Amino acid sequence: MKELKAYKIEIFGLSNSTHDFNFTFNDEFFNHFENSLVNKGKGTCDVILTKTDAMITLNLKISGSIELECDRSLELFDFLIAVEKEIIYKYGDKEKELSEDVFVILKGEQELNIASFLYESISLEIPMKKLHPKFQDESESDGMIYISEAEEESQEESVDPRWEALKKLK
Repeated sequence: MKELKAYKIEIFGLSNSTHDFNFTFNDEFFNHFENSLVNKGKGTCDVILTKTDAMITLNLKISGSIELECDRSLELFDFLIAVEKEIIYKYGDKEKELSEDVFVILKGEQELNIASFLYESISLEIPMKKLHPKFQDESESDGMIYISEAEEESQEESVDPRWEALKKLK
């Protein structure tokens, strides 16, 4: 991933309080990530940063749409996304990741870059089965083959005579 300067938050000069930031993403944003699952999309990310002496909390609210390809018809369609995520940065002596949303950063850290969190949050919203909205109303049983009662009876009547002997064993 290339460094995305537009998604940096300068934290060094911020006071210990709440701060609001707003970022936008578009097709160019997704081009910075190699082997990206998403090539086109647009939207916004509102960030509420709460800074204290011990930690920084980022509340991300992502909304927008991404272009996906339908698994069934191969048609392109816009998929709406809405994500709310919280990321916590604690101050420490050594940088490390405690969990997927909790990180330890150095006390003198100058800036935070939210580009990777934004990309990951959007990518995690992609459904396993990407269906165009025109297929969403179909039931899950649409793959089954239905046979009418008349067809069933005709199939039973045309049983191979060699199997008749087996039916008598019941």
